[in-house]
Amino acid sequence: MERLKRILERIDGKGYSRYKEVRGEYKFPSYTLIIDYVQPDPFAPPSKIRVRIPQKIANFPSWTYSNKSRRIALEDFIARNFKSEIKKSGIKKEGSGKSGLISIEISGQEILERNCVIVNKDFVEVRFKVGLPAYGRKIAGKKAIEIFFEKIPAIVKKSVFYSSINTSSLKKHIETNEDADYLRNKLKEMGLVAFIADGAILPRKSGISSEPLKRGAVPFISPERLRVEIELPNRGKITGMGIREGVTLIVGGGYHGKTTLLNGIELGIYNHIPEDGREFVITSPLAFKIRAEDGRNIEKVNISPFIKDLPFRRGTETFTTENASGSTSQAANIIEAIEAGAEVLLIDEDTSATNFMIRDKKMQQLVSKDKEPITPFIDRVRELYEKFGVSTIMVMGGVGDYFEVADCVICMVEYRPYDYTSKAKEIAEKYRGERKREVKDEFSSISHRVILKESFKKIFHKGEKKVKAKGIDKIVIGREIIDLSFVEQIVDSCQTKAIGYGICYMERYVDGKRTMREIIEKVEKDIQEKGLDILSPHYEDFAIFRKLELAAAINRLRSLKIKIK
Repeated sequence: MERLKRILERIDGKGYSRYKEVRGEYKFPSYTLIIDYVQPDPFAPPSKIRVRIPQKIANFPSWTYSNKSRRIALEDFIARNFKSEIKKSGIKKEGSGKSGLISIEISGQEILERNCVIVNKDFVEVRFKVGLPAYGRKIAGKKAIEIFFEKIPAIVKKSVFYSSINTSSLKKHIETNEDADYLRNKLKEMGLVAFIADGAILPRKSGISSEPLKRGAVPFISPERLRVEIELPNRGKITGMGIREGVTLIVGGGYHGKTTLLNGIELGIYNHIPEDGREFVITSPLAFKIRAEDGRNIEKVNISPFIKDLPFRRGTETFTTENASGSTSQAANIIEAIEAGAEVLLIDEDTSATNFMIRDKKMQQLVSKDKEPITPFIDRVRELYEKFGVSTIMVMGGVGDYFEVADCVICMVEYRPYDYTSKAKEIAEKYRGERKREVKDEFSSISHRVILKESFKKIFHKGEKKVKAKGIDKIVIGREIIDLSFVEQIVDSCQTKAIGYGICYMERYVDGKRTMREIIEKVEKDIQEKGLDILSPHYEDFAIFRKLELAAAINRLRSLKIKIK
């Protein structure tokens, strides 16, 4: 500790590059301070710092991290506390560039496994960033001493010691997360793909905020026929709407809450913090949002179950394009998702290609099937469930033909769900046979593809693996940009960055023999066993991602080269 102070006093007023002298480990009374990376100038990304507190000093009881669920919740709670204490301390920029700023990478309402806080039986480690202070490009040594010897110790003391935190809030945080995980793990056993608890608040504050709407929000109440009850380990019995495996339609008038319900379901793959309103809106971890995506790259995907016999005898068994249409992109998105392991498809008609979803009776009469290469989704959705076990939850406000293929129809009226299944089936029976099913061939199998090594030649220029995340929807790897704008279940830029590094990491398993599914599952297994830090030799801020998003990213890599197994 004294050595760090002497260095900062010695380099005060010197050129900014002298800050590199502070790299290293320093013993403070209750923790070790580790400076891993020093920024080269005040305008560069800030320096990377860690504090490691022995568990005998941090003193978190073993029950707070006795299983994975509890440990992740504890780490999330500490990170949020740390961020809150930074804000309370009134720290602000002083000097040039990012001088004096302290930050930790955590945001949003989701409880995600991250690597910004590590808890185990030996220590608690918090990883954060500091803009080392300067005036112009001269070191502000006195300000740096204030940061390291006053501000950081105060933040650590208030947020990373069990004796200093709100223990009842921590207990609630941990138990909420554990209950959510328990419920998600029970879905399959119960024959469900999603559960929405009675009393849940689904509407959000605004289109740019994930916080719950406080005024005017209608609490969710399950229709009686769809209500299920489950006993949670901490909270006890809860009730709510269970969406069963199969084909489920969400219908209703405009502005009555159809998409709000679907949005809640699609983010039910994550756990949420207490008071979010969606704590027990729980979805299968293998549910994936599907949409049309004009302009995307597609590499050797067998979309023939949906689209075949294109003009000029163009085949679709290994369909490749750099500029997909709405229908070809949506077909590829479905096939790729199932190839990666998706078990539930989430679809909103508003973001789907109309000609991919249905051809009605009048259009069938005008354009004969021999001149239409598309087999619409309505004619495959039951096959997907009955042959492949892939369920579908779909918002459908304008096409009643789907009543015939649905197992359950939920109608939203003023944000309240009603079971309209019987009524919808009566209507379907009344008009049965008016529209013809357009299927030429059986949907027999999903083709599995093999990634080739040459996929990485362009992006790893001279062996360098440079990865950047630009927000939540873009990854830059070398000279390649991967656009994830339409991969809608990514919620944090740390996930995006981790996916980018995951693509680099997966190269070690690419041997021209393993399928994409086998490779992404190997990456997933390595992370589960060794943690997120395995993705990079240097500390980067990562949050957990699913194999489905990793597959989606690699499928959007324009340099991707594939062979069919």
